[in-house]
Amino acid sequence: MARGDWWRHGVIYQVYPRSFQDSNGDGIGDLRGITGRLDHLNDGTPASLGVDAIWLSPFYPSPLTDFGYDVSDYCDVHPDYGTLADFDELVRQAHRHGIRVIVDFVPNHTSDRHPWFRASRSSRDDPHRGWYVWRDPRPDGSPPNNWRSLFAAVGSAWTFDPATGQYYLHSFRREQPDLDWWNPEVREAMHGVLRFWLDRGVDGFRIDVAHKMARDPDLLDNPPELYRGRPLPSPRRDEDWPEVHVILRDFRRLLDAYDDRMAIGEVGIFDPARVVRYFGTSLDELHLVFNFSFVRQPWRAEAFRDAVDRCEALLPAGAWPVYTLSNHDTPRARSRYGGEGGLPQGEWVEGGMPPSGGDSGLGMRRARVAAMLLLTLRGTPFLYYGEEIGQADGEVPPDRVVDIDGRDPERTPMQWDGTPGAGFTTGEPWLPIGSEARTVNVAAERDDPRSLLSLYRQLIRYRRGSRPLLAGTYRAVGHEPGIFSYVREAGGRRLLVALNFTSAPVRLDAPAFGLPPTGVVEVSTDPDRPSGPVSLAPLEVGPDEGVVVAL
Repeated sequence: MARGDWWRHGVIYQVYPRSFQDSNGDGIGDLRGITGRLDHLNDGTPASLGVDAIWLSPFYPSPLTDFGYDVSDYCDVHPDYGTLADFDELVRQAHRHGIRVIVDFVPNHTSDRHPWFRASRSSRDDPHRGWYVWRDPRPDGSPPNNWRSLFAAVGSAWTFDPATGQYYLHSFRREQPDLDWWNPEVREAMHGVLRFWLDRGVDGFRIDVAHKMARDPDLLDNPPELYRGRPLPSPRRDEDWPEVHVILRDFRRLLDAYDDRMAIGEVGIFDPARVVRYFGTSLDELHLVFNFSFVRQPWRAEAFRDAVDRCEALLPAGAWPVYTLSNHDTPRARSRYGGEGGLPQGEWVEGGMPPSGGDSGLGMRRARVAAMLLLTLRGTPFLYYGEEIGQADGEVPPDRVVDIDGRDPERTPMQWDGTPGAGFTTGEPWLPIGSEARTVNVAAERDDPRSLLSLYRQLIRYRRGSRPLLAGTYRAVGHEPGIFSYVREAGGRRLLVALNFTSAPVRLDAPAFGLPPTGVVEVSTDPDRPSGPVSLAPLEVGPDEGVVVAL
């Protein structure tokens, strides 16, 4: 595999291990299952998807109250998913396939069953007491401050422990106590976790809630306006505290001591001006940072253009953007954008998005435009498992719900074929198989040149061979309603990308903004559009179509 800043040029694919492939018939995806599906991801031929790296959501020992984000042992594998030997084999085989491996690192909190927390809550005098955030009640017995869990159903971010007479802090579930990163022993222990996985050959880390590790040490109340949906008169005090940048610089120094490793941060802040600080003043913190303001845009060309242009304007010199439209915490893009009009701004919140009202093919057409958007912007694209086939959110009846925050639909099993178990399992799947699995699956799309899977394979191959797409500049051009168009340029070669976000044809007059009157169509989301010379005066872009034109 090529060395250097591979994370700038690669396509990264998120695997949710529990839902990707079951190898033993117990209905739960596992590490051996992932290994067995590497050929789909990249076998070195055009028949595979062609991704450069996989990001594995947590597979560590855990009570699974938050499905692996409540870690009880950072240096092992949950029996549901296999063994450390299975993990080592997955890394070996992935590297043989030219696939890097990124693992989830969950540093903000542990499970309440982690030995560290069990020791911490055993006595106020235990050496591990200071590894977590413990405080006395207020005089009236209430929690130390007004902070709330990010899971609305939990309420207060504090739980009282009668055995020792104090509250402990948990930003998520009560079973997920927050570590105290002001404690140097915590930092050293977690650095040891990073070294453990780096020494096993992992290529990087996705850092869970990277902005939460540092908070006001005085534990003062958050502004009340935070919980009333109003503008804040002062910063919130339970996250994004300046000390977090010290922690991240320490992480970066540790990573830089190894060869060719990286870290991407989940920074759940929707103000890009604050998010860009996580690259560090000298690009000495995170290599990449997710841009979640992009994820929450409605299906409007103007909204996506504005989101991209703002990101480009704010990025520090040398920093590199990231774009994604789906993940394990987010309703799938096809489901979000499948209804008429797309998703109104502000309608969706985690775990609370109303149904889109049906698809009728519109969501699948938009999924093709979304694929071109992700794979032609300047930056690193992250794809969520199943996105390459247009997998939608699954239907999960009340008696099958397992997640406290309503995220089961976007985590239903990968749809490999049209059999009852969708090729995912021969047993009873841990979540129901999506109702469309008989027709929306890898087997049905693999040999269909008109399929979404074929489009993804084409775009990824084209991107890999295109200097403008891998490393070129980005410049938005034109402001015609309903179309997002931009030029990517490098090495004397220019590409025009035009994305029609409407279900009506649009015209783009390229010469009006300094481009030549003709070009060559290289890729289109419409399988019926031929490649070859095309007029740009104007360029006709069909309904729900995206096109890449060489200038």
